[in-house]
Amino acid sequence: MTQQAIESVAVIGGGTAGWMAAAALARKLRGAVRITLVESAEIGTVGVGEATIPPIVDFNAFLGLDEEAFVRATQASFKLGIELRGWGAPGDVYLHPFGRYGLDFEGTSFHQHWLRQRSLGADPGSLDEYCLPAEAARAGKFFRPVKDTRNILSMLAYAFHFDASRYAAFLRAWSEERGVVRQEGKIVEVLQRPLDGFIQGVRLESGEVIEADLFVDCTGFRGLLIEQTLQAGFEDWTHWLPCDRAVAVASENVGAPEPYTRSTAQRAGWRWRIPLQHRTGNGYVHCSQFISEDEATADLLAGLDGEAVAEPRMLRFKTGRRRKSWIKNCVALGLASGFLEPLESTSIHMIQSGIFRLLAMFPDRTFDPVLTDEYNRRTATEYTRLRDFVILHYHATTRSDSPLWDHVRTMEVPETLQRKLDLFRSSGRFFREDEELFSETSWVAVMMGQGIMPQSFDPVAAAHDPEAMRQRMERFRAAVSHAAAEMPTHQAFIDSHCKAPPV
Repeated sequence: MTQQAIESVAVIGGGTAGWMAAAALARKLRGAVRITLVESAEIGTVGVGEATIPPIVDFNAFLGLDEEAFVRATQASFKLGIELRGWGAPGDVYLHPFGRYGLDFEGTSFHQHWLRQRSLGADPGSLDEYCLPAEAARAGKFFRPVKDTRNILSMLAYAFHFDASRYAAFLRAWSEERGVVRQEGKIVEVLQRPLDGFIQGVRLESGEVIEADLFVDCTGFRGLLIEQTLQAGFEDWTHWLPCDRAVAVASENVGAPEPYTRSTAQRAGWRWRIPLQHRTGNGYVHCSQFISEDEATADLLAGLDGEAVAEPRMLRFKTGRRRKSWIKNCVALGLASGFLEPLESTSIHMIQSGIFRLLAMFPDRTFDPVLTDEYNRRTATEYTRLRDFVILHYHATTRSDSPLWDHVRTMEVPETLQRKLDLFRSSGRFFREDEELFSETSWVAVMMGQGIMPQSFDPVAAAHDPEAMRQRMERFRAAVSHAAAEMPTHQAFIDSHCKAPPV
């Protein structure tokens, strides 16, 4: 048996997606494959602040990055969860924390014991009181988790807020040190092999042609290779997720950065607030059917905590995914593969997930369709599960104060989401499917945070002595409270370990 090994890879497009892909390929292939990244300095990035979720820690560790050097280079802060304001009803506030609620006592989910205590008339407090990341976030504290699972600090989970442009630059330097070649230039033509339609190369304005065995499309929404050339097709999800614009601007910091992202529901969408060390990223994701770009910009600027430090920038998008993310010898990553609004900070994760999937299924030059079909199936499944989680935020609302909220509150949701809602309303049960990203804690946080309370609970929870369980829960709650109180403030942790130089 002979194998036609891939000898060259061309990453088309830079930015976060392109340089994450180049870095991961360089790390995995260790010089055995020639890697070229093609980008144009004329194509800018927004760079107003990016929020992430905990798997980014694994990606950086896979590369072997020095975390504190990365934090300093990207002006990053730490993130323990997402605060959501006004999503269930105007004035509501809840936290979607990283980590987990309590412990699964006797193999039964912790929130089931919490529900049982409530059914008996006890006051077990809020679920957040049993979640160390939630309590630390509210108190403005931060500490890295420890490895000893007997220590409650092992239950911490975290991610980052960082400047995405600086992250791309950091990864570029890292990649170039390991042999990745950056080619400056705008692409004017994509060349295909006449017999089978595989991509042969891309022609630059200079006339130079960059050829490769495998192409990674990181060209953003336009999908230069996967869509404009290979015509992957697009599955449109705007019926469920009608927001199609985002205006973004950076502002001055006012006070120490909180260790969480803030998402505030508005009449025509929602605003994000992402605190970095040197500034705060802000944006207003909205639906152009219900608000003009000028109005959205004015609303965003009026709601800033500090003075804007740049001109607002408008982004236009359509929510959905490519019908295929891998066609022939081209794999699309990031926005070229699909888009979900950044409500739960999944944009960079989907880049990371696609990269790891590609590395696990790295092809030879035969490009076995069995492999590409499996890649596309898994990618489609992941996008669908994430889509449903984002839709949940909109649909699980009592808001009726604007046409947008009337639509999402009353719309029919995908059957895959409806099953989860029905099961949780019935008995508080949740089952993770197909290796989906968000855990039971995430779904419980959003559903209960927006007023979806189960009618009953898992009867197995009733098999335990209620007073003994109450005392057990109380001891755990006290341990969480004590650990949060002992942690340093978020700002103090940054100052001690990874404070970035002044800009």
